[in-house]
Amino acid sequence: MKTQSSILRYLGWNTQGDLGPWTFYTSKRKGLVWFIKAPPLEPPSPMQIHQRNKFRLVAATWRSLSAEQRNNWSLAARRAHLQITGYNLFTYYLTRNDPAVVRTIEQQSRVDLLPLTRSLT
Repeated sequence: MKTQSSILRYLGWNTQGDLGPWTFYTSKRKGLVWFIKAPPLEPPSPMQIHQRNKFRLVAATWRSLSAEQRNNWSLAARRAHLQITGYNLFTYYLTRNDPAVVRTIEQQSRVDLLPLTRSLT
């Protein structure tokens, strides 16, 4: 069901994702699309379980960072004019294991993101 003007927008909610039994997203034409979630037809595959657990581990690692470290990741993303958040940058780094990209962002933003790995190399 697509609606151009939703009561949720008027209430100031930019709804995306799942909310109760509903799924919401914004279409390319800026319309809010919402529908009742469909239950999965088959159980998750081993690879799906692996991927979900990987992202759970990334989220747990993010939460274990100090507030200063999380702020540094966010600051670096803003200073480098990235179109992603600090959390997304951190997720990219941990899932891709690509320190060269993070080193480039450190140079552009002048924010030290990987001090521990730098002292080990």
